[in-house]
Amino acid sequence: MNRIRPVLTVLMTILIIMMAAGTIVEKYHGSEYALNHVYGSWWFVSLWGLAAVGLIALLLMKKSWQRPEVCLVYLSTLVISLGALLTMLTGQHGEMTLHPNEANGHFQIEKKGNNTDITLPFTLTLDRFEVVRYPGSQSPMDFVSHLHINDGGNCTEDTLSMNNILKHRNYRFYQSDYDENGNSVLAVAHDPWGIGVTYAGYILLLVSLVAMFVVPTGRFRQLLKKTSAKAAVILVLLMAGCCLPTISANTPRTLPKESADKMGQLYVQYKGRICPLQTLAKNFTTKLYGKACYHGLSSEQVFSGWLFYFDDWKNEPMFKIKDGYAREVLGINGKYARFTDFSGFYGENKLDEAVTVLPMGDPKQKSCRIANEKYNLVQMLLSGELLKIFPHADSCKEVTWYAQCDELPLDISDKEYLFIRKQLSLCNEYVVANDFKSLDEVFEKTKIYQEKYSLGQTQPQTQYRAERFYNRLTTGRWLAFVNILLGLVFFTITLISIGKGQKPHKFLHWFAIVWMALLGAFLLLLFILRWIAGGHVPMAGSFDSMNLLALSICIITLILSKRYEMALPAGLMMNGFVLLVQMMGGSNPPVTHLMPVLASPLLSLHVTVIMIAYALLFFTMLNGITALFVHLSKSCRTDYTGRLRDISLLLLYPAVALLTIGIFIGAVWANISWGTYWSWDPKEVWALITLLVYLIPLHSAFFTDENRPMRFHLYSIFSFLSVLMTYFGVNFLLGGMHSYM
Repeated sequence: MNRIRPVLTVLMTILIIMMAAGTIVEKYHGSEYALNHVYGSWWFVSLWGLAAVGLIALLLMKKSWQRPEVCLVYLSTLVISLGALLTMLTGQHGEMTLHPNEANGHFQIEKKGNNTDITLPFTLTLDRFEVVRYPGSQSPMDFVSHLHINDGGNCTEDTLSMNNILKHRNYRFYQSDYDENGNSVLAVAHDPWGIGVTYAGYILLLVSLVAMFVVPTGRFRQLLKKTSAKAAVILVLLMAGCCLPTISANTPRTLPKESADKMGQLYVQYKGRICPLQTLAKNFTTKLYGKACYHGLSSEQVFSGWLFYFDDWKNEPMFKIKDGYAREVLGINGKYARFTDFSGFYGENKLDEAVTVLPMGDPKQKSCRIANEKYNLVQMLLSGELLKIFPHADSCKEVTWYAQCDELPLDISDKEYLFIRKQLSLCNEYVVANDFKSLDEVFEKTKIYQEKYSLGQTQPQTQYRAERFYNRLTTGRWLAFVNILLGLVFFTITLISIGKGQKPHKFLHWFAIVWMALLGAFLLLLFILRWIAGGHVPMAGSFDSMNLLALSICIITLILSKRYEMALPAGLMMNGFVLLVQMMGGSNPPVTHLMPVLASPLLSLHVTVIMIAYALLFFTMLNGITALFVHLSKSCRTDYTGRLRDISLLLLYPAVALLTIGIFIGAVWANISWGTYWSWDPKEVWALITLLVYLIPLHSAFFTDENRPMRFHLYSIFSFLSVLMTYFGVNFLLGGMHSYM
C-alpha cells in the first residue's frame, strides 16, 4: 500500500500536466485537434486506465470495505470512469438540420475531419420554428421548434426548446441553432449506456460525500473534534478614512437634481430590454469616466448635461483613456481627454485612422477602438439614437420602441408622430428658458405616454423600483481598498498577538464582526435587487459570480470567527481582493436579459456551489501564508503550524466535496443544454485539474505528516494557482464556450 499511493500520485500528476497541455494545444490548434490528439488519444485513455487500476489496488489493499464511506468514494470514481469509457466507445454525437415540412431521418457525425451519415429509426418533421422574445424587446428569450415524430406510422407532436430536450428511443435532441429561412439545427446525442452509468456514479459519490461528514470515526469528524477549542480572540485596529467627493468650482451646467431624476424615471429600450433611463445614464457615465458620478453630479445629471448643455461639456476632461498609445494619438498628457481632443484640424476623428490601419488583435488597435467607443457613445446621444423612449404598437399589437431620429412606421397616428418628433425639442426650449417646472411636466407626460402606448410591456413596478434602488448603490473601489487595508492591518496584528500569546480587546474583535456582517448584508442586498430587477438569479456573469463569492466569504468568515483567530483578517483581505476584481470588471453593471441557454436553475446551483468551494480554498491558501509567516518568524509555539494545518484540512474536506458536486451539476446542466455532459472545454478541464490538485493532499501521507505541517501549507499556497487559472486564466488566456463566466 505504501508503494501504491506514490505511484497513484505520480499518475495523477502526469494526468494533470497532460490535461493542462491539452488546453494550450486547443488554443492554438482548435478543439477538434485537441480532442483527437490529446483527450481522445490511446495514451491519454491508457493513463486514466492505469489510474483506475491503481485505485482498485488501493481499494483492495486498504480493505476499504471495512469503511463504507471510503469504499463508496472509490467505487463511485470507478463507476464514473466506466461511464466515461462507455460514452467514448458507444456514444454518438452529431447534428441535423430540419427544413420546414420536410421529413428528416439522418444526422451527421464528424470525426477527424470526416462526416459520417447516421440513420435514425424514425423521422422528424419541422412544422415551424419561432424565436420567443422578451416582452417589449427584440432580445431572444427562447428558441422553439414545433415537430412531428413519425415512428413506424405512429405520428406524434412535440416541441423542442433551450433547456427542454426531446427524448425518443434513446435519442436526445437539443436546440442548437437556426437560420433566417426558418430552418432549425438540432444537436443529436445517442448514448444509451454511458449517461446512465455516469449518473449512477454521481449518485454514489453524493452518498459517499454525505457519509464522509457524518460517520463518527471518519477523519473529518476527528479533525472537527481536534480543532473544536475556542481560538484566541483577534486584536483589531480600527482605521477609517473619509473620502469626500471633490467638487470642481467650474462644474459644467446640467439639469437640477430633481429634474434629472425625473428624466431618469422614464423607460428606455437599452441592451435589448426595457429599463429605467437611469440605468442608461449610469452606464453612459461609467463608460466615459470610469465612475457612476462626476464631481458630485449624479449619472442622470451628467447624461442630461451632455444632452442639453453640450457646449459646456465638450471641453470637460472626463473621457478616461487608459492606454498610452491612444493618449499619444489624441495628443493628451493626462489620463482624461476632452470631447474636442478627438477631432483633428479639419474635424476628422483622430482615432478612426488608427483603428482602420492597425491590424486586428494589435493591442494598440484595441486601445484606440475602446477609446473611440466613448466618443461614438456621445455622438449617439447627440443624434438621439440612444434614446429609444417612444413605444408604438402595430396592428398585431407588437410593440417597438423608437428614438426621435428613427424612421417611423407609416401606420402611426398624427398624434403619436408629433409627440415623438417634438418631445426633445420642447424639452430643449424649457431648458433654455430655465423653466424646469414645465420640463418636469413634459417628463411626467412622456412617462404616461410610455405606459399607454407600450400596452403594459414595461417593467412591473417591483422590478422597476428594485432596479432604480440598485442603480443608486454604486460603491466604487473604495470598499475593496478599505477591506484590503483592514485585512492587512488585522492580519499583521493577529500574528504579533499569536507570537506574544496575548488576547486583544473584545471591542475590536466585535467591530470586525459587525463590519463583516454589514458587508455581507450589503452584498446580499445587491444580490436580491439584481434578482428582482432582472427576473432571474444573478449568477451568469463575472460581476455576479464575484459578488456571490464575496458573500460566501462573509458567511464563512462569521462562522469560523468563533473557532479560528485568523478568520476575520483573512476574510477581510479575501473580500477586498474579490471586490477589487469585481470592480475592475465594472462597478455595478446594468441588469441584462439572460441568454436562453443560461435560463436554467442548474446554473444557479452550479455557480453557488462552486463559489462556496472557491471561498473555502481561498481560506486554506491564506492559512498557508499565515503558517509560513509564523514558521519564518519562529516567534510562536511549534505546534501552531500543525494546528493551522488541521484547520485547513477541516476546510479542505467540504471544499473538495462542494467542488466535486459543482462540477457534476455543471455536467448535468451541459447534458441537458448541449447533449454532452463533458466536452473537454478548457474551463471543464481546469475545473477537473483543480479537483485533482486538491484531492492529492487528502490521500497522501506526505502532506499530512504530523511532524511536518509546512509541506501541506506550501502545497496549499501554490495549489491555489489552479483556482486562479480556472476562474481567470481560462477567461483571459484560453477562451472556450465558458469564457463569458
